Amino acid sequence: MEHDLQTFRDFFAADKFAANIGVVIDSVTDDRVTCSMILHDGHRNAGGGVQGGAIFTLADLCFAVACNTDYVLGRVLGMSVGINCAISYLKGTRGKALYAQSTCLNRGRTTSVYRIHITDDLGIDIAEMLCTSYAKQ
Repeated sequence: MEHDLQTFRDFFAADKFAANIGVVIDSVTDDRVTCSMILHDGHRNAGGGVQGGAIFTLADLCFAVACNTDYVLGRVLGMSVGINCAISYLKGTRGKALYAQSTCLNRGRTTSVYRIHITDDLGIDIAEMLCTSYAKQ
């Protein structure tokens, strides 16, 4: 079931860095979150590729939304925070947009593990991030 997108956009608008580089929350369900980012020159590194930090930020916001869905909906009292994230950059992109999609691999009482898959608008796999969250009580 799709959750009210505006509720999540309003809550995560406080994540100023992600907002300032153009990360958008596209959909939220209990099982999956998708986010996107339209690329522009400000995302480029000295070699002309997309800066790794921009890709990481897209993945990180997708992870934040995924591990805090229950918190934003008022189902739990404590917010979750990331305690570990490891990203692998697979390929550069020639595309105009990047997309992040979360998958929960293990949802525990206090710690949960997520995989964030990043693709571009050309269908190329760009990066994979494995993240662990801790639910503050």
